[in-house]
Amino acid sequence: MSETKKSHGTEAVNQEFIRYDQVEKAHTYHLAEDGQEDFDEDFQIKTCDLDQFLNGGEAGKERFAQEIGSALEDIGFAILEGHGVDTTLHDDAVGKVIECFTETTLDDRNRFRAARHGSVSQGYFPIKETSDIHPDLVEGWVFCRRAFDIPQERTEPFRAEDYWPIAELEPFFRQIVLQHEKLFLPLIQSAFRYLGVDPHHYDEKLTGANFGLRLNYYPPVSKEDDESGAGRLLGHEDVDLLTILPAPEVEGLQAFNRTTGKWVRVKAPKGSIIINTGDYMQRISNDIFPSTTHRVSKPKGRTQLGTSRVSIPMAVYTWEDEMLEVLPGIPDPKYEPIKSITFHTRTTAKFYGDDYAVEATDHAEESK
Repeated sequence: MSETKKSHGTEAVNQEFIRYDQVEKAHTYHLAEDGQEDFDEDFQIKTCDLDQFLNGGEAGKERFAQEIGSALEDIGFAILEGHGVDTTLHDDAVGKVIECFTETTLDDRNRFRAARHGSVSQGYFPIKETSDIHPDLVEGWVFCRRAFDIPQERTEPFRAEDYWPIAELEPFFRQIVLQHEKLFLPLIQSAFRYLGVDPHHYDEKLTGANFGLRLNYYPPVSKEDDESGAGRLLGHEDVDLLTILPAPEVEGLQAFNRTTGKWVRVKAPKGSIIINTGDYMQRISNDIFPSTTHRVSKPKGRTQLGTSRVSIPMAVYTWEDEMLEVLPGIPDPKYEPIKSITFHTRTTAKFYGDDYAVEATDHAEESK
């Protein structure tokens, strides 16, 4: 199956893999940028001030809910300011990510090759192997909650060296995930408030919830790879509730606007955080918040092909045994309730192979 998928290469379109999608995605796009797409150079992703929620009382919470809700309903992306996260951590993370991928040997990294744990494929993804259908020009590493020394159920003492090629990196990135975790409830509560749903409906689900911090290292693009038509990260949708992404220093992130059928270059100021919604959120919002297609293109300026790029998106998940169902009060539900692990792995089997999909009954057996 994987070789069949890869044979489509950069010529593939998303509709070839529509059987894996668990929410409606009727639009069609090439996975790789082919130079023929339409761009809306004037469209601006909305900027939302989280400080209104944090310090503005009930009126501030309502204003922020309307800001971020309308942004997410519009295109599934928003730019967050006033978030209270120490952005020096984001600045310092760039060098730490580069260290993780360049100061270790490939053999060292391959000791942590990605494998499914619960719903999520966790560990190291070599360049051009982030999925079966994407010859992406990126190396990635996914660290979920179990890879951090934070309170959670464990059967054995935590050892950073079990998850990290450089164990000393764990305390640094732990600071980032703990600060980002503080954003989960304000963001979800505000999205639910916008939908007219009890803002606290997911409070319990998202307290100590699972997440995936992904370290992405995009090395300089070689002449051969440039000519191949491969992209740094080809078009896809996130499977999660939402993604928290510190604004990258190097440009390239693009989002697809389903309303206009045009691509938008996502431009976020230094120190801001980009938010986008994924498949979990589209499912429970009954398609009100889209799981927006996005990709990372090569630099527009050819002289920048020799520049590496780093990003550290953090995906917000529910745990495997939680049910995903259309939120109460939203009329005319389109989707049946489904367990998170079934939904997640059926969808991501598109990237990892058909045998990646796990039914809830299978998960119950493997958890024994």
